[in-house]
Amino acid sequence: VNLPVEAMALQTDGKIIIGGMFSLCNGTSRNYLARLNSDGSLDTTFNPGSGADEWVRAIALQQDGKILIGGDFLTYDGTPCNRIVRLNEDGSIDTSFTTDGGPNGNVMAIAAQPDGKIIIGGNFSFYSGIPCSLIARLGQDGSWDSSFNQGTGMEGTMVRAITLTANGKILVGGRFDAYGGILRHNLVMLNADGSVDQVFIPGAGPDQDVWAIAIQPDGNIL
Repeated sequence: VNLPVEAMALQTDGKIIIGGMFSLCNGTSRNYLARLNSDGSLDTTFNPGSGADEWVRAIALQQDGKILIGGDFLTYDGTPCNRIVRLNEDGSIDTSFTTDGGPNGNVMAIAAQPDGKIIIGGNFSFYSGIPCSLIARLGQDGSWDSSFNQGTGMEGTMVRAITLTANGKILVGGRFDAYGGILRHNLVMLNADGSVDQVFIPGAGPDQDVWAIAIQPDGNIL
């Protein structure tokens, strides 16, 4: 690619979806999103059309093979979609996913739950006109999920990473000082309902932003 890659996701068939700042992939026009074969060559069966009109910063794969992307973009293949869109496996837009206005800021992280719900994070403060601070959960159709209770929400400027644990809890990293009125510096674990998991106590937490989180097979967290 001709400019940086900011997000990647590995499909079960070994193909790799990449997103970022680029406009070319292996010499072929691909605006901010492309799929590679397992050998690194461009997968031409994945056709994003004109692609996104701005950076793609997050990619998540659903269990049904559909692809969630988030970032700074306002259109995908010429269709309005405010910073988040769901794609079919061939790169076309999944029109069953509608955000009704979507977030008012960039989407920097996405996690797809096994039940089809979707957690997004970024620097937004509203989703479809509903107040939410840096994080929100959506239903399978892209609508606001009111069962995710943030309380007073995140106190900070950005969520950069969201990872799900095996038991359904939610690890969130970024640049923040508290969540729901509870002190958590740049790293917090949430219960499935959006409340803070008070068993996971990171103490003073990281002294700088958290950009990535991974969970080992033994449950330890990187």
